Parts: sequence; C-alpha cells; structure tokens
Amino acid sequence: MIWALFIGLIVGAVAKLLMPGRDPGGFFVTMLIGVAGAMLANWIGLTFGWYVQGEIPGFVASVIGSMILLGIYRVTIGSPRRTA
Repeated sequence: MIWALFIGLIVGAVAKLLMPGRDPGGFFVTMLIGVAGAMLANWIGLTFGWYVQGEIPGFVASVIGSMILLGIYRVTIGSPRRTA
C-alpha cells in the first residue's frame, strides 16, 4: 500500500510535468489526483488483464489516468472568475 502511494506521487508529478499550467488546488492536490489516477488505471488494467503488476504499461496507464483526472479537475474546479 505504501509502495502504491509512492508510485502514485511519482505518477502525479509526471502527469503535472506533461500538463503544465496552473492548478487550482496546488501541488498537494495535484499529487493526490495522481495517486487517484494511478489507482484507477491500475485497477482497470489489472481487471481487464491488459498487464500484470509492475509492468511498464501499468506505469504508462497510471500517468494517462492521472492526466485525465487532472484535466477533469481543472475543468470542473477551474480558477476563480473575477467579475467587474
């Protein structure tokens, strides 16, 4: 479990590097989204038998899952709008 969280933090950092820009929640929220994306992609990949635990495609799927969740987060939360 601790290893999965550590890998999730790395995946979140990679997703952040691949999706530059300002996140509404900051660094820690981005890392938590990375962990969630990694866990979701890992579960989907293992469930459908696309790869086994510890393979490189799992890491790639985790990064993609994190990028998708990060994109959804950016669209739904977004930056606060100023009214004039």
